[in-house]
Amino acid sequence: MQKLNFNINGKHYEATIAEIEHNVAEVELNGKKFTVEVERAEAVVPQIATPRPAAAAAPVAAAPAAAPKVAAGANAIVAPLPGSVVSISVKAGDAVKAGQQLAVIEAMKMENEILAPADGTVKAVHVSAGQAVQQGDALIELA
Repeated sequence: MQKLNFNINGKHYEATIAEIEHNVAEVELNGKKFTVEVERAEAVVPQIATPRPAAAAAPVAAAPAAAPKVAAGANAIVAPLPGSVVSISVKAGDAVKAGQQLAVIEAMKMENEILAPADGTVKAVHVSAGQAVQQGDALIELA
C-alpha cells in the first residue's frame, strides 16, 4: 500500500494505492475508491554537472554497468512493481493458459504472482530467480 499527498491548484488530495495487478490499480482518492488503468511513463532524471577538483584526487572505481534493460514487446509480461524475482515457473517453448502462474516477485516482503493474461506460448524468459527488477521491466514474452 502506498500513500500520496499532493496539491493541485491549491486543492489538497490524498491518494492510497491499495493494489496494483498488471496495469490495473485499486486507488482511493479523498475517500472515494476507483479502479484505474496505469500507463507506464519513463522517469526523467535531470543530469547535474559536478565540479571537478583542481588537485588530482585518487582514482575512483567506476560503478559496474547495469544489465541492459530488455525492451517490452507487445506480448511482454512486465513487472508490476519493483522487487526481486523469487521463481520462474515456465521456460521458452512452454504452452501456457490464461491465469497460469508464470513467476513470483517479492516486493515489500509480499510475494506477488505474475499470471498469464491469455493462452499462448512462452517466446522468451528475460529474468531469472534472485534477479532484481524495476516496475515495467520485461519478465516473460508470450507468442
